[in-house]
Amino acid sequence: MMFDWSLIWNNFPLLLAGAGITIQITAMSVGCGFIIGMFASLARLSRFKIVRILVKCYVELFRGTPLLVQIFMIYFALPKLLHQPINPYIAAVTACSINSGAYVSEIFRAGIQSINKGQMEAGRSLGLTWAQTMRYIIMPQAFKAIIPPLGNEFIAMMKDTSLVSVIGFEELTRRGQLIIARTYGSFEIWSAVALIYLVMTLSISQLVAYLERRYKIK
Repeated sequence: MMFDWSLIWNNFPLLLAGAGITIQITAMSVGCGFIIGMFASLARLSRFKIVRILVKCYVELFRGTPLLVQIFMIYFALPKLLHQPINPYIAAVTACSINSGAYVSEIFRAGIQSINKGQMEAGRSLGLTWAQTMRYIIMPQAFKAIIPPLGNEFIAMMKDTSLVSVIGFEELTRRGQLIIARTYGSFEIWSAVALIYLVMTLSISQLVAYLERRYKIK
């Protein structure tokens, strides 16, 4: 059996378009997850017990259940309650964002707790409020500490976006499936899909390594 390079060459533009959509979903999901996770991590450190409990339930629920099930819940189950269909793109980004937020929350919490408690006491002694101390002293230091795990979360989410293909959303994996259904070139197309994923993840890894060196805590 010969490896048919023409299959890859002829369908490469379609695969690249799918890769662009994968990057778009990943960026939006991790971006929204970053905001959700940041506020959730601060809530986990709140002095209000009910807030801590609610956020902990959210984190445990979305970290303890598969992303695929969450996608199904939002795309298939939620419309039953809303009595109207949900756009696959919105469902994909929503599910991935909420899932990512749960993981980013724990990343942020670990980063904040890694900062010496004396930093908070120093800020408060200077007359800053708790919020001001977190904003100007704790969070900038915590952000430097969480760059590597945030990079890992971005890479993991980039690969996990392949799961949205089950709801018919045409990202990279779904594009590969559609091309294979038309050409029957499973080995060639899946090889190309795997290579594109590899290039994307290696690129992100290099970017994270650069940022880690650039903002290394001294």
